[in-house]
Amino acid sequence: MKIHNIKYLLIAAFTLVFSACDPIVDEQHLENSTDVAGVELTSAQNSAKGNTITLSMNTPGVTGYWDYNLGKALTNEVTIVYPIPGKSTFTFVGTLGGEFFSKTIDVQVDKLDTPLDQDWYDLVSTNTAAGKTWVFDGVAGTGDAYWFMSPPDDPSTAMTAWWNAGDCCPPLDVSGKMHFDLNGAANYNHYQTASATAEKGSFVMDIANKKLFINNSKILGYEAGNAANEYTIITLTEDKLVLYVPRSLKDKTTGWTFVYKPE
Repeated sequence: MKIHNIKYLLIAAFTLVFSACDPIVDEQHLENSTDVAGVELTSAQNSAKGNTITLSMNTPGVTGYWDYNLGKALTNEVTIVYPIPGKSTFTFVGTLGGEFFSKTIDVQVDKLDTPLDQDWYDLVSTNTAAGKTWVFDGVAGTGDAYWFMSPPDDPSTAMTAWWNAGDCCPPLDVSGKMHFDLNGAANYNHYQTASATAEKGSFVMDIANKKLFINNSKILGYEAGNAANEYTIITLTEDKLVLYVPRSLKDKTTGWTFVYKPE
């Protein structure tokens, strides 16, 4: 009898020991505060449907950011001066609490009644719908520095030519051109030669950070560009555009500088 009782005491003791080793898990599951249909997006303009637009996400408990095509705003409300007439679609990307989502809102701009930053006019001209064409500012064999190797990772040294490649070994599209306009969208066309068919794409100009991005096409002088098609704006005036990449596709260890003028 004593042996029988001792056996059960031992079993109980082992059970307590092993159960004490089991981790205590406090499972907390994130839950949605609403659904996508419940997320309210609104826009505000003046009565003329001008190009100063306030985009708002008004639903409590939802957080995220606005993608307004030409940049992003890490806030639920942002006011922008939009440079493109016509209907544009803006996207709010956020979280409902338990899952991520994106939702869009369409805004019609009938009048560019708020002046744009001067950089827009310099890049695409004051006739923003017609746009502007740029070509290389130089001719091969003349000593002109329009497409050259420069120091890496330092935009302040962009105009220091380590090797004036365009003079002896011009790019494949040296006789080509590129065109920017804001006719219903931020449109970009690359032409391999002056008479070639356009390779159509789009562009984003980040004025605050002095960046130019080319989407679904390529920059004039693309052999020395970069895989991200991201360029630092060194100079942008009515008569001159200078772009720089910190690491060129040419050799991946140097920078590269591109110098353009209006056609």
